Amino acid sequence: MTRRDLPRSRYGPYAGGDPLAPPVDLGEALAAIGDDVMAGYSPERALREYLRRGSERQRGLDDLAAQVARRRQELLRANRLGGTLDEIRNLLDRAVLAERRQLARDLDDDARFAEFRLDGLPASTAAAVTALGDYAWRSSEARAAYEEIRDLLGREVLDQRFAGMKDALQGATDADRAAVKAMLDDLNDLLDAHQRGDDTTHRFADFMDRHGGFFPENPQSVDELIDTLAQRSAAAQRMLNSMTADQRAELMALSQQAFGSPQLMDSLSRLDANLRGLRPGEDWRGSERFTGDEGLGLGDGTGILQDLAELDQLAEQLSQAYPGARMDDVDIDALARHLGEDAAVDARTLAEIERALRDTGYLKRSSDGSLRLSPKAMRQLGKTLLKDVADRMSGRQGQRDLRLAGAAGEPSGATRPWAFGDTESWDVTRTLTNALTREASAPRADRRGIRIEIGDVEVTETEARTQCAVALLVDTSFSMAMDGRWLPMKRTSLALHQLVSSRFRGDRLQLIGFGRHAEVMDIEELTGLEPVWAKGTNLHHSLLLANRHFRRHPSATPVLLVVTDGEPTSHLEPNGEVFFRYPPHPLTIALTVRELDAAGRLGARATFFRLGEDRGLARFIDQLAKRVEGRVVAPETEDLGVAVVGSYLGARLPSWRGDSWLG
Repeated sequence: MTRRDLPRSRYGPYAGGDPLAPPVDLGEALAAIGDDVMAGYSPERALREYLRRGSERQRGLDDLAAQVARRRQELLRANRLGGTLDEIRNLLDRAVLAERRQLARDLDDDARFAEFRLDGLPASTAAAVTALGDYAWRSSEARAAYEEIRDLLGREVLDQRFAGMKDALQGATDADRAAVKAMLDDLNDLLDAHQRGDDTTHRFADFMDRHGGFFPENPQSVDELIDTLAQRSAAAQRMLNSMTADQRAELMALSQQAFGSPQLMDSLSRLDANLRGLRPGEDWRGSERFTGDEGLGLGDGTGILQDLAELDQLAEQLSQAYPGARMDDVDIDALARHLGEDAAVDARTLAEIERALRDTGYLKRSSDGSLRLSPKAMRQLGKTLLKDVADRMSGRQGQRDLRLAGAAGEPSGATRPWAFGDTESWDVTRTLTNALTREASAPRADRRGIRIEIGDVEVTETEARTQCAVALLVDTSFSMAMDGRWLPMKRTSLALHQLVSSRFRGDRLQLIGFGRHAEVMDIEELTGLEPVWAKGTNLHHSLLLANRHFRRHPSATPVLLVVTDGEPTSHLEPNGEVFFRYPPHPLTIALTVRELDAAGRLGARATFFRLGEDRGLARFIDQLAKRVEGRVVAPETEDLGVAVVGSYLGARLPSWRGDSWLG
């Protein structure tokens, strides 16, 4: 390999963000989105709602938008327009006072005439400045103050259109003013050519070569230049619109005195007209109401109006209320500029969460273009819900040391001495340890190396593995949603589905929802189910489906779990039609009981989860449970998941303890 073939290293600033920053936590976001989806929101809306609300550890878009609104109010309440007029009035008063002091020392008749002229100055600042345009100042201090008025006006009106001009032209010479005049003439010629549709590529390059120092933004094209100038010019116009009529009149009259030459305002008026024609979409008619005490000059006021416009854009971006909205639309740099780095970090994190949810496969597009939770997301959500159930159960369940051993069982983690007839695998580590310990304790003369005896052998304990056919019947009538049981029902179903599919894969779980009629649902269908106003609680139909499930798995232990908040009020007719009546019809009750008895004959271990405080329902459910030697559990709504999972494990693993089933 030659020297030329060796890889070359380059060094420079790292631009990929914090390389040591932890990855965004999607668990909390996914759990919140999953809850909203199960509550009836679409995944797209659920995602938008999470980004809007945020979480306990993450500020959402609403918080950022509120901060933007507060910042906007601060700018309006802290400042007022007319600062330039105040400054000019102070300069005028200083010039007149200095001139009067000089005239008081002069004793000639011309001095008395000058005093008479000063006494007759109009009250209007603009009119007074205009009236003194040809006045022969005797005081050098007064003359300097008056000239400063013209210089200030020139710098302010330029600062309105070109940010930073006020400071840049401090103490400007005639040559500096001539350079500004040449720049304005060339700029207007360039914009005229662009508006006619001429190719201005080379003309723009020549313009930037000559006058680029006036544009620290360093635009790369004529369109970028126009955008920058139009935004500033529109802000200047909005500032004028925000002034009172008297303030506008004063300012327009004073502007003619800028640099002592009306030609400057002519050039700026031509520039404004060109920009209006090129960018009519800018806000040229808006206004704001300033109520503060801090006077704003023309340039500073224009900058504040630009800030307000930028804050309005941020508010719209943070609202995400427009079609096709994405977190990538939010201007992070502008957010940091106005609200600080903490706000920028929050927005960047939300953008990363949105991007990660889409890019990692948690959200996917269906064939109709809608956004849906992917199977991967459902698994992750199920894990979260199951872990929550486990945490709640671990503090409630008693600890039992009993184990069932079976040839095809699940290892429990414990061992025991071998007994005649055991077929379990040896625990080699414990067996050898026992042999070594025994040999080490023997007299030296009796030691013959490591010899394994029957008493040394320990076998791995296992929990008996039985296959179960589980039917979870969940009430999907409208009362479940109306009484706040809709989401807990779905969370419970998802937690149980995750437990069976991950820990007890040999079991066969069927989810059956029953309202006016019953149907078998997959977990995605159930979690996305929206409440429908349809009268009827068809427990009969759901038991028919459950018994069919049990018969399909004759060798499995049937487990029947029923979650309901109402008595059966409908049943399935032989012709497939649904019969409904409230109060429950005796035939509905009879058919429901018949199917429950059929489940009992199949050996089903039945548990009824009664929700609500209805006494009639309680008596009815108690009678059903007695017929099949089942159990009745009346959990609080928030404890439904714990109750259902615990009942399943009690039927599935007689020796289960705590959360050991999580593996």
